[in-house]
Formats: sequence, C-alpha cells, structure tokens
Amino acid sequence: MAKWLLVDGFNIAYRCFFAVPELTRADGFPTNAVHGWVKSLWRLADQEKPAGILVFFDLGGAQDRLALHPEYKAQREAMPDALVKQLPYIKAVTRAMGLVGVEKEGVESDDLVASQAVRLAASGHDVLIVSADKDFAQIVGERITMLLPPPSANPKLGWRRLDPAGVEEKFGVPPAQIADFLALVGDASDNIPGIEGVGPKTAVKWLKEYGSVEGVIAHVRELKPERFRESVLALSDLLRRNLKLTTLNLGLPTVEAEKPPMDAEELFRLLAELEMKGSLGEAHQRYSQAELF
Repeated sequence: MAKWLLVDGFNIAYRCFFAVPELTRADGFPTNAVHGWVKSLWRLADQEKPAGILVFFDLGGAQDRLALHPEYKAQREAMPDALVKQLPYIKAVTRAMGLVGVEKEGVESDDLVASQAVRLAASGHDVLIVSADKDFAQIVGERITMLLPPPSANPKLGWRRLDPAGVEEKFGVPPAQIADFLALVGDASDNIPGIEGVGPKTAVKWLKEYGSVEGVIAHVRELKPERFRESVLALSDLLRRNLKLTTLNLGLPTVEAEKPPMDAEELFRLLAELEMKGSLGEAHQRYSQAELF
C-alpha cells in the first residue's frame, strides 16, 4: 500500500516559529513561522516521498477531557500573537500545496491524528506521525511510526524515527503501556498530576510487575517502595481519571486517504504577498509544471 504523513500542525508550527530567526515583511508582518513551515513540509515530502500528507490543527476545547479535568492544559501560555497572525497563512499555504487540512471544533487534534493513523494502518498503509508529542507513542506499531522533529536545543540531531523498540528504549515500557505510564507519573505538559514522588523508574517497575494502572491498584498492598501504598490507595480514582486523560480516542471520524490537487498559482500568490522571495523562487522551480503535481 502507500505511505502517509500525518502532521501535528500546532506542534510543528510552534517549532518553526521558535526555530527560525525573526523574519518579517517590509511592513513588519511576521513571516518566520510560515517560512519554517513551508521549508519543513518540502523537506519532509522530499525525504519521505509519501502518497499524501494530512495536517491536523486544534480549534480549541478538548471537551471530553475538560469535563473530566477542568484544569487540563490550563497552565499553558497563550499562543504568541505573532504566531496567531500567521496561522491563516499557514493553513492557506497548506491547502495550496495540495495537502489536506483536518480540524474539528471541540476535539483535540491528537485524537484526530490517532484515529486517522489507526484507520490507515488497518487498511495496510504505512503511517508516519510527524510530532514530538509523547502521547502518540501509545499507538506506535508495525505500520505506525513517529517522526520526531529536530530538538530546538540540538537541531543537528535531525529528524528521528520512533518505532516500537524505540518507544520501549525511550520510556521503559512498550506502546501498549504508555497511557498507563503517563497516568502514573503525570504529564506536566497537559497539567495532569501523577502520584507525588513516583518517577519513571518506579512506574516502569510497577507496570512490568502488574501490567497496568488497574493492576497496580489491585496490588497496592504489595507495592514497593512501601511508602507509596497509601498514596496509590487514596488516589486510585485520580489514577483512573488520569488514564482516561492520557488514552487517545481512536473512534473519531476520519477523512478519505486521497491527495487533493494543488493550486500552484494560489501558492505563488501567497508567497509573493508575504514577500517570501526565496520560497517563491523554489516554489516556481518545484511547481512550474503544476499539472504534474
């Protein structure tokens, strides 16, 4: 079958925004995120040669998780205004490049990505999830791999793949236990509190012995170190809630795996409007015979 790239839109857009030095149009309008975005998508397309690329964006409001935990992601800072201004262009450029944009009000893009990945894999396609979000590690498998962007602190590492063996090497547990692992240790990026004092080593030890959060709770009187027994017993409901928060929803509607036509003239217009001369020149080289794309 075919290879598909599923791009975690905001995850990559943020990285482009902070990785690329400040760039602006002559009137001061920021263009750095759009610049990094276009270059990243071209690089990925050249490197992976996928049948198509689906790009997923959050529209805000993870209603199911907020109902469970009103403080879910509440600690996150607001998106920088300069990035907010560029989002319409990022989405417009994405559509003009012939890439599918997927978003749904009240649903997290992580769940949309995961549902799409699992459906494509079940149909025999190979899937690369382009994101640094560790939640996706729970669905990594034979046909689903994560493609991690270069870390901001060490960009020379480049893009890195995370397969099932890589997940276990990185976290200490296989993909099937990632949601349980995060429920135990917590996830600061999503404002999910774990059991105080329980770090990765302890969580890995418990999951190897008892298999899951429910297994840990069922064997609470046998837990070691013993000092955690009362905490786990007292916070068993919190752990069960955490597991609901950390487990990706795989039952959401998906889009057809079809590559839409690109609109070269619209892409040229957008890049010219943003005064992105280098990218415009490259776009003309890439798409001068638009019917081929």
